[in-house]
Amino acid sequence: MIHQSKSYIKFIRLAKNRHGVHSPFVYDLVTNCFNDKTKYPEYETLKSHRKALRSDTSMVEMKDFGQGSRVFKGNARKVSAVVKNSGMKKKRQKLLFRLAKYFKSETVLELGTSLGLGTVALSLSNEFSAIHTVEGCPNTLQKAQEYFEKFNLHNIQIHQKIFNEFLAENTSEKYDLIFIDGDHNGERTLGYFYSLLKNVHNNSVIIFDDIYWSKDMTAAWQQIIANDKVTVSIDTFQWGLVFFRKEQAKQHFIIRVG
Repeated sequence: MIHQSKSYIKFIRLAKNRHGVHSPFVYDLVTNCFNDKTKYPEYETLKSHRKALRSDTSMVEMKDFGQGSRVFKGNARKVSAVVKNSGMKKKRQKLLFRLAKYFKSETVLELGTSLGLGTVALSLSNEFSAIHTVEGCPNTLQKAQEYFEKFNLHNIQIHQKIFNEFLAENTSEKYDLIFIDGDHNGERTLGYFYSLLKNVHNNSVIIFDDIYWSKDMTAAWQQIIANDKVTVSIDTFQWGLVFFRKEQAKQHFIIRVG
């Protein structure tokens, strides 16, 4: 937590809003996506889905394949408590929806389904998109799937596998948007990035969650943005975004998201 606090103080000192951005691509992204105040009708579905999960008092035996939880001690967890204490926050869920919508993402990969808060946001961004979501824990995935069906989300394909296993088997698929929302281990996150380089194209974006979770996650993020294949990178503190646009010079941005 000390690392996160120190990192946040540094982030606040260095972060800019759209007026400090000297890149048409990033300026437009910040203006028309990050700062988009439109009240999309899909937000009501996100709200209803979250409310349903928060009212779900059932227990799920969750097997954690990543760094574990800083909140829960045991594996048996109440659905409502997981959403309240460690689920994706409302603002970030809406931002994920807007990002997928803004980039018109048609093929999407999510590593870390959990209870599906991010998955639903991605699904609603484009009803014709194909959302592939990967989760190692079968019980968690089953619970998420129940709600996908309840909310009639038919563009989601679930994969009950650990991340490395899935990535090793999927070598040719190209993804428009990749959201890595699980594990939080720096070394393994770096491995996922290297593995996914074969699955990206010029206009792909990879979003990394919790880049300041720990010193090793931040070190992994620094190595990722230094990679020659990455041209544009954006640090929003909670998330790190990387792009592979060959037509652009290599640039890094630290951006405040409202």
